[in-house]
Amino acid sequence: MRVKRYVVDTMPDAMHSIRSELGSDAVILSTKEIKVGGFMGMFTKKKIEVVAAVENGTKAAAQEKIPAPPMNVPRKAVPEAYQKAASAAAPPLPPPVTVREAAAGKSFAEIAAALADPLEQGGGVAVMPPLTKTEPPDIRSEDTAAEQPEPEPAAAAESDVLREIRDMKQWMERIARYSSGAAELPDALETWRSRLIDQEVDAVLVEEWIGYVLERYREEGSGWSSERFEEVLREQIDGFLADRIAGGIAPDTRIVYIAGPTGVGKTTTIAKLAAEQLFKQGRKVGLITSDTYRISAVEQLRTYASILNMPLEVVQSPGDLQRAMFRLESCDLVLMDTAGRNYRNELLVAELQSLLAKELKSETLLVLSLTSKSRDMKKIAEHFGRYQLDKVVFTKLDETGSYGPLFNVLNDYPLKLSYITNGQNVPDDLLMATGEQIGGMLLGTGGG
Repeated sequence: MRVKRYVVDTMPDAMHSIRSELGSDAVILSTKEIKVGGFMGMFTKKKIEVVAAVENGTKAAAQEKIPAPPMNVPRKAVPEAYQKAASAAAPPLPPPVTVREAAAGKSFAEIAAALADPLEQGGGVAVMPPLTKTEPPDIRSEDTAAEQPEPEPAAAAESDVLREIRDMKQWMERIARYSSGAAELPDALETWRSRLIDQEVDAVLVEEWIGYVLERYREEGSGWSSERFEEVLREQIDGFLADRIAGGIAPDTRIVYIAGPTGVGKTTTIAKLAAEQLFKQGRKVGLITSDTYRISAVEQLRTYASILNMPLEVVQSPGDLQRAMFRLESCDLVLMDTAGRNYRNELLVAELQSLLAKELKSETLLVLSLTSKSRDMKKIAEHFGRYQLDKVVFTKLDETGSYGPLFNVLNDYPLKLSYITNGQNVPDDLLMATGEQIGGMLLGTGGG
């Protein structure tokens, strides 16, 4: 079995690397959000650590660009002390446990124990069992086959394998410790876990939050009321949202770009934002649209601009945008409606970049619909995220009862939640997001 650890920005990056290096038969053992880099705890970057494995004999070996050194090191190349330790070892080791064999009908705790056996029985490095049941093909040429391999590369390869297996063991033990399959959860906590799953929250977040509550429960002893479980779980959710809520448009922002795919309600959202800034913030607002691809898109926004008594400019190129900004220089804030394009078409999405005038104090808001699938929302955020997105607006709150995808997007991408819309009425159906409101929606305790 071959095990490898990846540190990536997004899960699609991890999937691409795993498939290209380990093949389509690879199995993901664990995922974890980590922070790397920075100075004295500041300026760190959020990454995702993924551990994957594949059984030997698949096409993973054929996809290696550089042939790996054979794991069965000739006895003459092994230091003498290692040979003595191997000779004095206790009873022969069981055959290696593959991921599929270990997972079949067993709990996470049993899997972790199975993976731990080779290390514990052999006492460490000296008697590491072979990773394959059959001899790997000799890929050396005739000239090099007669030469004895250097002990240093062999020892280094063995050390890397042991390190990856130990990392995998630690992850499996952690999953086993917090998984409901390894230990029966209290009834109240099991109810909350089912609630999160029904809300389509990613398994990574569910296990992290429920695992934390379970750990606190064990530390403080039994006797918790159902309200106490909800209170501690709410603490976790509030902590998650603490640095992911952005509030409204900043007072010193001069231009706001509204980006997103087709059909999410960008034009209606821009009208709501314009009314909110005009009536609640007292700012003079101008509108720009570049959405000349969709029939009646300009007329729809022109109607809103007429009702709100706001100037509207239509642009089709960067030159048009500069002239439009000059004509709107008396406005405190300019809201720009970008064309709704197919996010899967790289050329169409790239057109947005040419229309972003970053010399001004600006914000870029990504508009997503809560009625979309979680994986589609993530794919949209990934594509548009190449153009310096700042905040996200979720629409159609009134058309869904599942709020987990909102948390999944915020967990996987560096976006801050700004607004939520819950209807078609302008300007009423626009809500500035708060942690209390979003947390209550997820747990079903109010805020929807």
